[in-house]
Amino acid sequence: MVASMRFGFHPLRLKDLVCTLVVAAPLFGVAAENATHQKSNVADPSALGFDASASERFAKLALACVHKEYPNKISHVLNGDSDVAPPRKLTPAFCGCYDWHSSVHGHWLLVRLLRTFPNASFASAARDALRTSLSSENLKREAAYLRGEGRASFERPYGLAWLLQLCAELREWDDPQAREMLRNLKPLEDAAVERLTTWLPKLSHPVRVGEHDQTAFALGLILDYARGKNDEGLTKLAADSARKFFLADRNCPLTYEPSGEDFLSPCLGEADVMRRVLPQAEFAKWLTQFLPQIPNTATADWLPVVISPDPSDPKLAHLDGLNLSRSWMLVGILSALPADDPRRLALTSAAEAHRRSGLAAVTGEHYEGGHWLGSFAVYLTTQRGIRK
Repeated sequence: MVASMRFGFHPLRLKDLVCTLVVAAPLFGVAAENATHQKSNVADPSALGFDASASERFAKLALACVHKEYPNKISHVLNGDSDVAPPRKLTPAFCGCYDWHSSVHGHWLLVRLLRTFPNASFASAARDALRTSLSSENLKREAAYLRGEGRASFERPYGLAWLLQLCAELREWDDPQAREMLRNLKPLEDAAVERLTTWLPKLSHPVRVGEHDQTAFALGLILDYARGKNDEGLTKLAADSARKFFLADRNCPLTYEPSGEDFLSPCLGEADVMRRVLPQAEFAKWLTQFLPQIPNTATADWLPVVISPDPSDPKLAHLDGLNLSRSWMLVGILSALPADDPRRLALTSAAEAHRRSGLAAVTGEHYEGGHWLGSFAVYLTTQRGIRK
C-alpha cells in the first residue's frame, strides 16, 4: 500500500481501475482485426478509468531510468580495444534503463503517454527527456553501432521490434517534436528494418521461449509497425512468416507454462500474432485447435496468475511482467473473436485476474522490475496493439 501511494496511485483507485479496465476492454466495441486492418489510433483509456493522474506513476518510472546509465547489463561484441567504452559512448540515445531494449521501450512509454495525455503534469519533463535522448547526433551513432562488425544479432528481435514501435508511435503522433524525433530516428529505423528483413527469411524455425528471443511477440510488433507505415513488403514478410511458423500448430502445451523466468507466454504470444494475420472465422477455428484448453465457462482457473518469488532478482522479476503481457494478449485474442464465441467468458476472467495482479506489482520498489514494468503496464492500459 505504501509503495502504491508513493507513486501517486491510491490502492483503492488501483482496484477500481483494474476491475473497470478488464470488464470494459472486451465490451467497449473492440473491433476484430481481420483483412481490413484499419489504422491504429490512440485508445481513449480515460473512458476506461485510466486518466492522467493514474498514468503519472508509470511516467515517473520511465523518467527515473531513461538517463540512468548504471547499473547496466550490456550486450556488446568487442572487436578491439577501441570498443571498450561506457554505455553513454556506445549507444548514447538508449544507454539507460539497465539495458538497451528497456531504454527503447522506456522512451516509447513516454511518447505513448504524451500522445494520450498531452497536458499531464509530467508532459514537460517527458518532452525534455525525449529531446535529450533522441537527438540527430545520438541516433546517428546508434545506427553506426547497430551496423558495426559482429552485431548482426544485436537486440534481435525484441529490442529491434520495440524500436519499430517507438517509430510507429511517433509517426502516428501529429506533433512538431514527434516529427523531428522521427526524422532523427530514420538512420536507426532503416538499420533495424534492414536487419529484420535480412533475418526473417533465413529463420528456419520459430523461437518458442518466454523471454526476449520469442519470435511470435516480435512478429506482432513488427506487423503493427509495418501496417501503420503502409509498408507492404514488411507486412507481407511478417504475416507470411507467422503463417509459416504457426498455422499448422495444434494443442499448445499450456500446462508447461510458465518457465521460471518468463515474461511472455509462448502459447498466448503465438495466438496474439495469429489474430493479427487470420480473418475472424479462420482465427476462431485455428484457436480451437491450438488452445483447446480454453473453457466455455467464466473461470480463470485454466490459466492461473503467477507471483514472482523475488521481485528484486532481475530474472525472477520477469514473472510480474508475465501477468501484464498475458492480460494484453488475452484481450487481443478477445478482440478477434466473434461476439457470441463461448470462450469469451473464460478469456475475460483470465485477463481480469492477470491485469489485477500485474498492475499491483508495478511499484518501482525494486529497480530490477521498475526499469521496464511500467512500459508493459502502459501497453496494457492504453490498449496498444488493439485496432479500433
